[in-house]
Amino acid sequence: MLNDESIDADVYRHRLEWNDWTWQMQRCIKSANQLESWIKITPDERKAIDNIKGKYQWRITPYYASLMDPVDPRCPIRLQAVPAGAEMAPFPDAEVDPVGDTYYRKTNRIIHKYPDRALFLITSICPVYCRHCTRKYHTSHLEGSYFGEAEGASFEKDYAYIESHTEIRDIILSGGDPLTYGDRRLEKILKRLRSIRHVEIIRVGSRCPVFLPMRITKELCEMLSRYHPIWFQTHFNHPKEITQDAAAACDRLLSHGIPVQNQAVLLKGVNDNMDTLRALMTGLQRIRVLPYYLFHCDNVVGVSHFMTTIAKGREILRGLLGYSTGFSSPKYVLTTRLGKIPLTEEYVSSNDNGYRVTNYLGQTMDIRHV
Repeated sequence: MLNDESIDADVYRHRLEWNDWTWQMQRCIKSANQLESWIKITPDERKAIDNIKGKYQWRITPYYASLMDPVDPRCPIRLQAVPAGAEMAPFPDAEVDPVGDTYYRKTNRIIHKYPDRALFLITSICPVYCRHCTRKYHTSHLEGSYFGEAEGASFEKDYAYIESHTEIRDIILSGGDPLTYGDRRLEKILKRLRSIRHVEIIRVGSRCPVFLPMRITKELCEMLSRYHPIWFQTHFNHPKEITQDAAAACDRLLSHGIPVQNQAVLLKGVNDNMDTLRALMTGLQRIRVLPYYLFHCDNVVGVSHFMTTIAKGREILRGLLGYSTGFSSPKYVLTTRLGKIPLTEEYVSSNDNGYRVTNYLGQTMDIRHV
């Protein structure tokens, strides 16, 4: 019997269980010893893994680990998934929650930031904990946060809030990753939301097509399709993530009438150049996934080392225009407490301290760190 703690990576890939998503989740990589079966860990990576203990969670599915370059520490997959020393470094003006989730929190799980839609954080668990996660405060508490509520606690207060706010027509299931729930548990949530008459649209936000494509089963897609209109928002950041498995997962969703949109983040060292982003956006086109947003990386504690400048992002977006189809160019936005700010001249102006941004209501704020 093979020992899963030290099992060889090539053996992993050829085991019959590889395409079972629950097997993948049960064998997530959570230690340097396990990671050594996949890559040659650098001293900096090993030190970072030790330093984040007790502060930030990390785990990597065997599937996502199989995409890593085993010797190059600058591999874009490694940078997104393997802890780095910079996560513990202080950055000017970095905040725990710059996007205002805690400010707009209405229940332990409901974030009601925009008039007609609400974010429903149904879990704090992810198949892979992105090192650049905007919601790092929520997903990285070692027991899971829910803003202090246990993972299995009742959702009734959350449903009651949605029911009492008839202006909410659009619910986004997020977390963590909603698809870490089994089909039956997820269907209970969808069925309950569909019983609320003013909820018109349900969106599922998940990186499973990227991290765990075997989770997108025919059975899951059939279940989701019973609760239309369902939209699916995923998060490819690099063309290396657009594998045959990922494409097949997206195709299963699309074949069941579920539109798939992509929300990428501009990340230093991962995708902050013209060729990479163009390959990402055109690659998404090929698998029929719509490039929706390109987020400017937030100045989040533990994440700031991934930030580029707004000027760099604008330069890249200008380079996409004219060289690829119009709908392969995403909206470049900055997420703030005022909402998502389109990073165009109409919404952003420079001043002596950095930039002044304006939201859809005409409200303004100064941003010093970009």
